[in-house]
Amino acid sequence: MKLRFLGIWLHNFSVNTGLEISDFHLFLISRSVSFDIFLIAFASMLKWFPYQMSRSLAAILGGAAGVMALVGVVIFLLWCLSHKKSVSRTSETGSSETSVQGRHAGIELSLRDARRFEMEELALATKGFSEKNLIGLGKFGEVYKGLLNDGMVVAIKKRPGAPSPEFVDEVRYLSPIQHRNLVTLLGYCQENNLQFLVYEYIPSGSVSNHLYGAGQTSDGKLEFKHRLSIALGAAKGLAHLHSLSPRLVHKNFKTANVLVDENFIAKVADAGLRNFLGKVDIAGPSTQVASDEIFLAPEVREFRRFSEKSDVFSFGVFLLELLSGKEAAEPCSGTSQNLVEWVQNTEDYTNFSSIVDQRLGSNFTAEGMEEFIQLMLRCVEPSSERRPAMSYVVMELDRILEKEMNLTTVMGGGTPTVTLGSHLFRATK
Repeated sequence: MKLRFLGIWLHNFSVNTGLEISDFHLFLISRSVSFDIFLIAFASMLKWFPYQMSRSLAAILGGAAGVMALVGVVIFLLWCLSHKKSVSRTSETGSSETSVQGRHAGIELSLRDARRFEMEELALATKGFSEKNLIGLGKFGEVYKGLLNDGMVVAIKKRPGAPSPEFVDEVRYLSPIQHRNLVTLLGYCQENNLQFLVYEYIPSGSVSNHLYGAGQTSDGKLEFKHRLSIALGAAKGLAHLHSLSPRLVHKNFKTANVLVDENFIAKVADAGLRNFLGKVDIAGPSTQVASDEIFLAPEVREFRRFSEKSDVFSFGVFLLELLSGKEAAEPCSGTSQNLVEWVQNTEDYTNFSSIVDQRLGSNFTAEGMEEFIQLMLRCVEPSSERRPAMSYVVMELDRILEKEMNLTTVMGGGTPTVTLGSHLFRATK
């Protein structure tokens, strides 16, 4: 009886929609619903609508119409669920394109997010790649500041390289990844045995320049609260990369790759850049190679084993440089150890006052500074298993910054609400 009733329903479905029964079957397959499962669901629903063959045909057709409506609702819900599943990957990256399965499925991505520039346009933007427009030299090659025809200021990385589909695939994979604390990859160019990457331009330069480079400042933007804010922004950018599916490991995180805009909002640069280098090791001056090595986790230096936890180690070295205002590769005063080795082997907190940047003065709380140092020490743990996840680092920095902002609020009369950093790490008996 139920099969006969199903036949009547399918016939009505075909007549009312103009579709063949086979079309309905294909529709179920496209929604990942087998016809057998549909039959079971259909039969179950018939129990809700008992009928007798002795009733009039009108009653039977009325029941069929009700069942047909319910089945339509079920199919619609299945369609909504499968559609939601298909866009979950893109909602994480901010892209409106279809879901991409796999690491290098760039062929499925739209070039709408990865603009292909003409070399003539980039040459015009940089005045023929003039030395006046040269703003840096990194692992990928020379970096130029450029002004596009539409008025957008960009940073253009340039290196020798033959055209490669893998290069385009990598750009297509990285360009849709957008976040407030990440430098956006806008597009690429491959012409005349040259390869170019075009990024948004961040005007205030790298944090390393402000800490110990030629552009270091003392205008108040590097107070402890500001350094905490920069650290939090960089942590959010790195945590976003780790939250993607598949996860993206930065592999080249360092202080020089944390840029700040005109509002001193931190933006992490060069995410995934090491993927463009392949097996070719670091380009650039030997001094740069030496200073970059300090950011590599022990498992990376020994086994080239990159992971989210190796990024956490690099972030811990970044925190150390924010704390000291110096390059972590420098030897610690009075020892042959660099700063990373020194903090890893120092157990007495009272000794940490010797490496705190003197430019910070006393404009911080002892409690906030101690918690910052404790977090830094957890990040530079030699054992990757003992390092926290970036999501935890974000949570801790957010908490420390909020507390620091509240505790250093000066009440009426100019009296601070807490003891400030001049009493940091006072020895206790």
